[in-house]
Amino acid sequence: MIPKKDSDYVKLYAEKLKEDNSLFVQQKKLIESQIKSSVSLFTNNFSGKDFKTNARRYLQGRKLLKNRF
Repeated sequence: MIPKKDSDYVKLYAEKLKEDNSLFVQQKKLIESQIKSSVSLFTNNFSGKDFKTNARRYLQGRKLLKNRF
């Protein structure tokens, strides 16, 4: 099967996951690593009373959060 659209990739991944459950373990480790990195980044760079404001500015600067205006 050659994937032609996004949903084809999802189906292919689900089929492969059925055959080899170790893919799930790898995916879980990747996600946990990304969460740990994000927590570390925000804790180290934005600790203090203005955490929320500074974190929003950072995310807006990276175009990951829309401005409220």
